[in-house]
Amino acid sequence: MRITRRRFVAGAAAGVVAGGVVPLRGMAEMMLGEARLTAISDGTLMLPGAFIFEGLPEEEVAAIVTPMGVSSTALEPPCNVTLLQVGDRVVLFDVGSGPDFMPSAGELVQNLEGAGVAPEDVTDVIFTHAHPDHIWGLLDEFDEPLFADARYMMGRAEWDYWWNPETVDTIGAERQAFAVGARRRMEAIEDAVVFFDDGEEVLPGVAAVACVGHTPGHMGFEIRQGSESVMVVGDAIGNHHVAFARPGWEVNSDQDKATAAATRVALMDRLAAEQMPLVGFHLPGAIGRAEKAGDGYRWVTI
Repeated sequence: MRITRRRFVAGAAAGVVAGGVVPLRGMAEMMLGEARLTAISDGTLMLPGAFIFEGLPEEEVAAIVTPMGVSSTALEPPCNVTLLQVGDRVVLFDVGSGPDFMPSAGELVQNLEGAGVAPEDVTDVIFTHAHPDHIWGLLDEFDEPLFADARYMMGRAEWDYWWNPETVDTIGAERQAFAVGARRRMEAIEDAVVFFDDGEEVLPGVAAVACVGHTPGHMGFEIRQGSESVMVVGDAIGNHHVAFARPGWEVNSDQDKATAAATRVALMDRLAAEQMPLVGFHLPGAIGRAEKAGDGYRWVTI
């Protein structure tokens, strides 16, 4: 397994490509056999601390996050879209936020182009789940699918949840816009989407792994080449602080807190035991490992 790290800065230091400045093209890259995985930035989110920490013991939270330089009141998690290139396939796991969610996000297309990939090059789009920062980047300015030549894939349970007309009324007022936005984008690919279930091989060497709780049908993906593998975890492990130090805590960002916590504990145990690298959508550095640390774990970039 060969791992390299790429860091890019915004502004003129990033260089001029095709007459324009290309900011922050990517974050990290690794080779897995003949497959290349690259974490492509979609920018960052800007969230109140309560989005994750509400209801958690304040002193314990502070003891975990303060040494990391993380605020307990304002969060700016990165958004890392995974790009897989293997053979003739160019695969995206999720599509970022697009321009309509947060002004600090929606940078995927320009950063893909900075990495040499145009939207029409993408052959497959596989969704971990249908939250805004993962699916709202699906449409272009004409409300057409941006990755027009791609095949779209989503877990059957995840699709059914967001497609259900009752979801908008049961998800809670603070997430109603999530449901409306997901349904609008899913309607654009209704006739083209391919469904899958837990354990299915969605592409050669890419197997779906149910990681439910954050959303009802959230999926992770194990990418395997020979004896080597890596896990794309989406938001099943949603941050590098309390999710690792206290994976069993029930956090506010998960829709089903208890189920998500159980999923996170089991996933963390497996990843640490197998020392399997993972790609995290909201983890700084994007590619790393879960290492045992006391009663919990710690995030280690590689």
